[in-house]
Amino acid sequence: MLFAIGAGPSVIAVSSFDNWPPEVKSLTKVGALLDPDIEEILRLRPDLVVVYGTQPEVRIKLDRAGIPTFPYVMGGLDNLMATMRQLGRVVGRPREAESAAAALQARFDAVRARVAALPRPRTLLVFGREPGALRAIDASGGVGFLSDIVALGGGENVFAAEKREAVRVSTESILAAAPGVIIDLHYGRTLGPEEMQRERAVWNALSAVPAVRNGRVALLVGDEFVVPGPRLADAAEAIAEAIHPARQH
Repeated sequence: MLFAIGAGPSVIAVSSFDNWPPEVKSLTKVGALLDPDIEEILRLRPDLVVVYGTQPEVRIKLDRAGIPTFPYVMGGLDNLMATMRQLGRVVGRPREAESAAAALQARFDAVRARVAALPRPRTLLVFGREPGALRAIDASGGVGFLSDIVALGGGENVFAAEKREAVRVSTESILAAAPGVIIDLHYGRTLGPEEMQRERAVWNALSAVPAVRNGRVALLVGDEFVVPGPRLADAAEAIAEAIHPARQH
């Protein structure tokens, strides 16, 4: 978000997992959500530290050192633009943040408009499972930005009734849900053509599921699908295309 609103040159350190935009790869790493390197942060003496809302102990330690923090919690898709605007005000770039947020909203609105008149297939969005197997399957529940993107892209989340962001599901519950579209997200690494083929073939074990029977299993690869930032617009466009391929309408 900071880079998207033009504040990239002010960023002096990032988390262990930050890899976008490419400029961050050369910056100092200061741990992550579960293992923040407080000593290194204090050594850098930043003017502001962006922290997640579930890190109160980090905020307390930084507050004692006189270092301001900006806590945020992602939640739903609408909060992406709201957080970007708030962050822009905090770092002195309100106009740039408003422009970036409006541009994102326009892209989301365009996706919504493209699929508005189309049927809403029952959609299963999986964002975690054991490689090469249908075990430890984590799917999107009915809240959070992933669920919002499924709805935006013209799908009906098969686990929308589960009012939580993540649901550990079994193959039996997937058979019972009978999704017409399955979106299988992979991130944190790249997959070659052969590995993509193997991972897609894993779903053949559920041949009774309409999405599998009809060839509607989409493997989507990239960190943009699970990182709540400006690239969620790219994710929304790709997920909408998986639910409603342009060639079908």
